[in-house]
Amino acid sequence: MTAALPADPGELAARLARFEAEAAVRACMVRYMALCDALTPATPLDELAGLFTRDAVWEGIGEKYAKTFGRITGRAALREMFAKYMVEPSHFALNVHFLTSELIRTTSPDTAEGTWIMLQTSTFAAGGSHLNAARLTVDFRLEESAWRMSHFRTENLFSRPVDSWNRPDPVPVPE
Repeated sequence: MTAALPADPGELAARLARFEAEAAVRACMVRYMALCDALTPATPLDELAGLFTRDAVWEGIGEKYAKTFGRITGRAALREMFAKYMVEPSHFALNVHFLTSELIRTTSPDTAEGTWIMLQTSTFAAGGSHLNAARLTVDFRLEESAWRMSHFRTENLFSRPVDSWNRPDPVPVPE
């Protein structure tokens, strides 16, 4: 059922601003994942770092990810962390992130929070493949007229090695 349109134009403008903020937050997260899927020396590092506020925090939480990733503070430090993945040969031979169970909520006109379940399938250039699932909890803030991540938290749900993701075997189809 559709909610009735508010009689007050200011209330309608506030609802529109909330929908636009949620769309911008979603676009920021989708762009982040797309860039992380293709971390090579050609990845636009300034664009990737620019998805975060100047004072952003990126951290692994929970026993496994706190130990693996730690806590990084500030856009410049995040840029340095991402640059470590953007080398030749690339760290990842294949890296694909899938986001699901999205919930985005604006908390003020210039802040929002989002949660997702992320599935990551990776094959490493050094060999081996991995399947990871994580809960992402991300705070966003409007900074310099753009919605950016201000606090990114990733918590491992499960992680395991797998044989491989991409094989030359034919794709089975019905005959």
